[in-house]
Amino acid sequence: MSEEPGHERVIAGRYRLLAPLGEGGMGTVWRARDEVLHREIAVKEVRAPAGLAGDDVQRMYARLEREAWAAARVSNRNVVTVYDVATDEGRPWIVMELVRGLSLAEVLDAEGPMSPQRAAHIGAEVLAALRAAHEAGVLHRDVKPANVLIANDGRIVLTDFGIAMVEGSSALTMTGEVIGSPEFLAPERALGRTPGPESDLWSLGVLLYAAVEGHSPFRHDTPLSTLRAIVDEELPPPYRAGPLAPVIEGLLRKDPAQRLPAEQAEQDLRVIGAGGSPRADTVRAVPFPPTLAGRPEPSPTPPMPFPGQPVPSGSGATTTATRQDRDRRAGRVLVAGVVALALAVGGLTYALLNRGDGDGNGGRGAGASTPAETKGPPQNTGSGKTSPSPTPSESESEESSPPPQSVRVGLDGTRTDYTGPCPPPGARAPRFTATFTVGRLPAEVSYRWVTQDGSVLDGGWKTLSFPESGGRTRQDAVTVTTEAESGTFENEIGVEVREPVRTTSESVPFSITCETETPTGGASPSPSDTGSDSGSDTGSDTDSG
Repeated sequence: MSEEPGHERVIAGRYRLLAPLGEGGMGTVWRARDEVLHREIAVKEVRAPAGLAGDDVQRMYARLEREAWAAARVSNRNVVTVYDVATDEGRPWIVMELVRGLSLAEVLDAEGPMSPQRAAHIGAEVLAALRAAHEAGVLHRDVKPANVLIANDGRIVLTDFGIAMVEGSSALTMTGEVIGSPEFLAPERALGRTPGPESDLWSLGVLLYAAVEGHSPFRHDTPLSTLRAIVDEELPPPYRAGPLAPVIEGLLRKDPAQRLPAEQAEQDLRVIGAGGSPRADTVRAVPFPPTLAGRPEPSPTPPMPFPGQPVPSGSGATTTATRQDRDRRAGRVLVAGVVALALAVGGLTYALLNRGDGDGNGGRGAGASTPAETKGPPQNTGSGKTSPSPTPSESESEESSPPPQSVRVGLDGTRTDYTGPCPPPGARAPRFTATFTVGRLPAEVSYRWVTQDGSVLDGGWKTLSFPESGGRTRQDAVTVTTEAESGTFENEIGVEVREPVRTTSESVPFSITCETETPTGGASPSPSDTGSDSGSDTGSDTDSG
């Protein structure tokens, strides 16, 4: 680095630093001028963490240089272009294109939450950048509003490729303090597991949620509580997302293998960004998706079995106890992940320099203890002494602390394979009946019908009321039809419950094959009973125990 009297600093004899543009945990981004090509550029000054050994610093800089050149392979208009990696005084300086505009974070701070249509447009451009990077073998690992630039000409640019691979994995300082934005980390990263392209998709889902809701879904007061929420808590419903909600929910599935595929997510985002609404029942491999008809009056269906009896095939049964066991397991895994982060304080940088982020080897020996039995307060016996209160009887316990609520959902399908003229006659169309059984009364169950790919049907979330004087079992039913003249549609349908507990029924597969019939005697074929009654929550409204 050279510095002439009265002039700005010059890096590698070529790049003159003019003014800082921003500063992060690992360096500063400068507005600079290329003295050879006579153009303004952005230069990122990279700094090693304080206290790092000399050999580790050199290995870190070498890795940074390799990552920057890997990012330079990504060719996409939505990716900031890396021009050069200059070395000055033994440190790498990343030379990039200068994008004039504001970051998405600055726009949200100034304007507040944005419309689903605008958020979808930005999300589609960011996803295009991520797909190009993933095809080149590069993971971003730090997708967040601060790294998305909205240029003055409307171009959306994702920044910090390559550099983010080091910044994102350097999650702790030498004193164990979390830096960066843990609220955008995917669950597998929070648990110390090896990330993949799906981890970037999760971060995009958080970004979209924050864009329309004004805050990220799992943000808590401390970084560690945020990490725990990412792993252990359910996604709060995005109330402002409108048609964007299914995409957000599809990207924010805890299991990376279950997340919405990038290709389908970008397709849906393009449709929403253009002012449309993707069809809730769209399936990528099927050219003629069906539409959901009104809910017909269901025929009587036997109620769910009494507690303790076997659950019939095709029904999903999730109890509160099962949920608690799952939460305990998730808690133990999270503790292991947090311990792994803490143990990494001493040797974190060494692991990062050896491409070891996320192997999870440091998470041994952590577990959750079983809570001790709680005893009642001591009672006065009348002789000046106190004695422990007797163990409350079962009836007393139920009065003071009612049992936790539970919801079981059984799903049955009839006429699940239809072949014939379309739309299918009402008496032949695939029909599905969901049977809800609650553990105690009164109850309000919030649920929705969804397809295998996460698309939402029949208008979204509904509420089913179980009054205190009524039964604990109720039903709802839907039929599926299509206006297509030909083609085959195959999918699965299920029920998702979010209140008072979260559970999902098993999915029931179905197919609709539309065949064109040749009119006979000059008459046009007109399927009978193509409409359907608007059904209500009927069914066996009886007490099941």
